[in-house]
Amino acid sequence: MTIMLTDPPTRSRAELVTLDERFAVVARGDEYVERLYDGGRWLEGPVYVPAWRSLVFSDIPNDRMLRWDELSGAVSVFRQPAGYTNGNTLDAQGRLISCEQGNRRVTRTEADGSLTVLASHLDGLKLNSPNDVVVRRDGSIWFTDPPYGITSNYEGHAAEQEIATCNVYRLSADGELTVVADDFARPNGLAFSLDESQLYVVDTPARHIRRFEVKDGRLVGGEVFAPYQAGMFDGIRLDAGGRVWAATHEGVHCFDPDGTLIGKLLFPDIVSNLCFGGPKRNRLFITATTSVYSWLITTDGAAPPYDRG
Repeated sequence: MTIMLTDPPTRSRAELVTLDERFAVVARGDEYVERLYDGGRWLEGPVYVPAWRSLVFSDIPNDRMLRWDELSGAVSVFRQPAGYTNGNTLDAQGRLISCEQGNRRVTRTEADGSLTVLASHLDGLKLNSPNDVVVRRDGSIWFTDPPYGITSNYEGHAAEQEIATCNVYRLSADGELTVVADDFARPNGLAFSLDESQLYVVDTPARHIRRFEVKDGRLVGGEVFAPYQAGMFDGIRLDAGGRVWAATHEGVHCFDPDGTLIGKLLFPDIVSNLCFGGPKRNRLFITATTSVYSWLITTDGAAPPYDRG
């Protein structure tokens, strides 16, 4: 099935591919994908902020964060410079948590707009370049730390890697930073299962998503949940049914909780990340190279940290 991209009609059509009947249940939404913005250089880190009725996202090489207003459709600069911010999420209080690749730190945006640095060093050594981030119900913050922001000046500042490994970290509610996984080539997107008993983590150059058990603040296991042979994975999110939605080089892939690839939304651009938002969390927002798209569908996103029981 081919679904149309809306104005401006300068790109190819997006193609909806159903591989399993289970995908049809969640993909019965709009028969078109909206392009909300097309003026970035490499867009990433979308997060929907209900209090603002807005989508905040990163334009990494341009060192800025942008904000799309849901009511007016206007896009404005949210922050610039922005530390070459990549991934963003919200904590249990609805505050913005961001991975600043260029500044090699994780920060929180307070209600007055000021920034609080949450993590920047491990045992006196600078982090590589925090990439993506999620928050757990207990207030802990989990993030990945590949070196993309220090390998050149394109997405950050060229610098030496002080920590030899590319880790997954847990920052406890009281500020203790610990390594929970250190056997990744380049850890990237991550997302908790609905009950937070499992953590899915992308290893981009390894071309797969791994799934860990979360026990007492530690990660156990780490078997491959889903391999990918035609490109690479990037950001991931879960919907209310526990399905894993993944950004890939060819578009968005949707996996059943059992690991079956059940459907795809193919784009003309490389897709970097995605999130669910809107008043009912049934609008899928997608960052893809220079553009932001949205697709209204028939499943809701998993409950965010501020709305979990």
